[in-house]
Amino acid sequence: MFEIVSAGGLLMLPIIICSIIAMAIVVERFIKLREEKVLPTNLVADVWRMASTKQLTDEKVREIQQGSPLGRILAAGLLSRANDRDSMKASIEEVGGHVAHELERYLNALGTIAAITPLLGLLGTVVGMIKVFTNIMTVGVGNPAQLAGGISQALITTAGGLMVAIPALMFYRYFRGKVDGLVVDMEKESLKLVDVLQKRQAKARMTK
Repeated sequence: MFEIVSAGGLLMLPIIICSIIAMAIVVERFIKLREEKVLPTNLVADVWRMASTKQLTDEKVREIQQGSPLGRILAAGLLSRANDRDSMKASIEEVGGHVAHELERYLNALGTIAAITPLLGLLGTVVGMIKVFTNIMTVGVGNPAQLAGGISQALITTAGGLMVAIPALMFYRYFRGKVDGLVVDMEKESLKLVDVLQKRQAKARMTK
C-alpha cells in the first residue's frame, strides 16, 4: 500500500490529508446528529406537563435550553410565552436559525473536500503525463519503464482523488438531508408547543 501511495507522487499527500479530515467529519457528524440527541423523545409533552402543573420555573427552562438543540428552540418560545403567537414564533425562528447553522457545522468543509479531491487527482494526472512526455522528448520511447512510471503516477492520483471524493460527496448529501429533516421536525415540535400554550392562555383569559 505504501508503495502505491509513494508512486503517486507528492500530490497524494494532500489527498490523504483530505481523506483523514473527511473521515473525522463523518464520524463527528454521526455522533452529533443522532436523532435522540437532537430531538429527545417526549420533550414537548414533558414541557407541556410542567407548564400545565406550573412547574416550569426559570431554572427548568434553562435545563431544557441546555439539554438539546430542540430544547434551545423550545426555550426560546417559553421565554416569550407571555407574548402573542407571532412574537413567540419569531423568537423560535431566530434561535432555530442558529441551531440549524450549528447542525450544519463542518458540512461545507466536507463538500469542499468532495469537490477538490478529484481536481487534485486530475492535477496528478497532468503532472504524470507531463513526466511521460518529458521522458519521451529526452530518451524517446525506447525505455518503457520510465514511461510506465509517469503513467502509473497519473492513474494512482486520479484513483486516489476519486476514492476520497465519492464517499465524501455521498456523506455530504446524506448529512445535508438529515439536517434538513431535523430542522423541519424541530419546527413542527416547537409550533405544537406554541399552539398549546396560546390556547391555554386564551382559555385562561376567557375564564377571567
